[in-house]
Amino acid sequence: MSLIRANTVFLLSAALIATPAFASRTHRATGTAHTGGSHLRSSHKPAPKASHKLHGQQAIEPARVTEIQQALIREHYLTSDPDGRWDETTEAAMRKYQADQGWQTKLMPDSRALKKLGLGPDYSTAINAKNSTFADPPPVTTIPSTQAAGFTQSAGVNR
Repeated sequence: MSLIRANTVFLLSAALIATPAFASRTHRATGTAHTGGSHLRSSHKPAPKASHKLHGQQAIEPARVTEIQQALIREHYLTSDPDGRWDETTEAAMRKYQADQGWQTKLMPDSRALKKLGLGPDYSTAINAKNSTFADPPPVTTIPSTQAAGFTQSAGVNR
């Protein structure tokens, strides 16, 4: 009998201890939507948000737009005179140029398009550009055969 009593006491104690763990919060519906703690404020307007700081380039400078327009005219994608304004005509010409190259047309202008138009970055004033050349590398056929054989051997390529 004492074993039954001990088991009953144990089960009741366990049930009382576990009850808060299984309790769920009830939500009472009201006529207005509330966010945590908003009922403490006198007005029902949300708290003001911090201003959103824009990052990156927001507009293309007119001088740069003129350069892009001149390049698009040279490549026969734009027929109007360069005026330094990034307008619908310029944007459409750039989008067409990028599409014809097989590139995306949503980011305007694409860095690959600018490079191909000859408007890529100018590294001539870089710190390490003093004695550098930005010419294309020499053709592969100008590499001496002994040097090419060494490259092939070190790369583990069987010829």
